Amino acid sequence: MEAAWTHRRFYTPNEVKMHNTEDDCWVSALGKVLDLSQVTAHYRGALTQPIVRAAGTDISHWFDKQTGDIKKCIDPKTGLEQYYTPHGRFVHVPPSVVTTQLDNDYDLPWWLDPTYVIGELTSRTRLIRIINTLNHHEVALEVCSEETLNEIQNRYLEFNAHAASYTWKRMTEALDMDKTLEENGIPDESEEFEDLGLPDDYYIPAIHIYFNDDLTIG
Repeated sequence: MEAAWTHRRFYTPNEVKMHNTEDDCWVSALGKVLDLSQVTAHYRGALTQPIVRAAGTDISHWFDKQTGDIKKCIDPKTGLEQYYTPHGRFVHVPPSVVTTQLDNDYDLPWWLDPTYVIGELTSRTRLIRIINTLNHHEVALEVCSEETLNEIQNRYLEFNAHAASYTWKRMTEALDMDKTLEENGIPDESEEFEDLGLPDDYYIPAIHIYFNDDLTIG
């Protein structure tokens, strides 16, 4: 069964981790998030198994950061350059021996094909508390540091379908929904806490949301 998901600009590692099966297969690589479910469905079999085993994880170590291509090595038997696939050859990687059974039914290998990219992997996650002043309900959300308040609001819709009917404030000051938390003067201090030997969630900043008069349509 596929995990429910919403299209976003940025994803957290935990969101990628949810999609970890053959039928619902995501990976992250070199800062991008790829949905390879169509690849594993089309090529179902031995050549998809290395990908399926890696589903839900970051596979940046498979790739050359400069070229974006799979890392290469020299075959000690033939002395020829070939793709380095220590976990087994996978879809779109040619065999190391000459064969007439090549699969040429694609324009680009999946790791170079932008159609499989669904977004970017956040460079850093952070926690934010959202407190509804109408009913005092509080939610702690893991968000991407690059996200604007509008994007964080979209995450909060899971807990409050009328989130857009609230004014978002920090210390009584209305927040700019087109800016990030940092740009709104809400810094991420988790690294400082870690340097002091405190847990990174020692203090989670809060945003208070104030109900407006009219409800948005849920």
